[in-house]
Amino acid sequence: MGRAYQNRKDSMAKTAAAKTKVYSRYGREIYMAAKNGGIDPNGNLALRGLIDRAKKDQVPSHVIEKAIEKAKGGAGEDYSPARYEGFGPGGCMVIVDCLTDNPNRTIGDVRTCFNKAKAKLGTQGTVSHMFDHSAIFVFNGEEEATLDALLEADVDVTDVEEEDGKVTVFVPNTEYGKARDALTGAFGELDFDVDEIQFVPKGTTPISGDDVAVMEKFLDMLNDVEDVQHVYHDAEY
Repeated sequence: MGRAYQNRKDSMAKTAAAKTKVYSRYGREIYMAAKNGGIDPNGNLALRGLIDRAKKDQVPSHVIEKAIEKAKGGAGEDYSPARYEGFGPGGCMVIVDCLTDNPNRTIGDVRTCFNKAKAKLGTQGTVSHMFDHSAIFVFNGEEEATLDALLEADVDVTDVEEEDGKVTVFVPNTEYGKARDALTGAFGELDFDVDEIQFVPKGTTPISGDDVAVMEKFLDMLNDVEDVQHVYHDAEY
């Protein structure tokens, strides 16, 4: 079926500052997931998925435990999601997801990144209609058995692919919990390579020449913003 997606493995994590950014990002997400859905990972699949990803990204256990404890105590910051959309170098489409306790600060920081890259920050809905908001699972398995398990559980499946023994499942973001339950129910505890919700571009925007270098700098600037959690784009170098 050949659908490409952006597997956002953070290319940072090489310096202490970069690791701190990764830890902070996971800390916020785990805190909010536990606060909104409960602190028990067995009853909160979003939290469980986050914890699994954090461990894969070598986030120390004390960072995870501290975030859950903070949610358990009901204290701490009250972050709210903020999403910004626009056009990056070469006209590519960009979505920036944030968790913030100060929206004015966050939009100012994100706007600065866009301005420095001579990019254009748009309004809500500017480019998001050109992305699918999808839950994505990647694991060792077989396409036919995976599809059967999902359909038997009445999951709204967007796509299933298999390549080199790896199965990739796409479902609407609203089907995340249902799909994860169906997969683990059918195949037991899976070691997911990818288990998350992403914005998947419906197409790509080719960029070349100077735009590639500017795009890399633009992404670095956005990733350095404290409140930025994830950046999605459709640029194809």
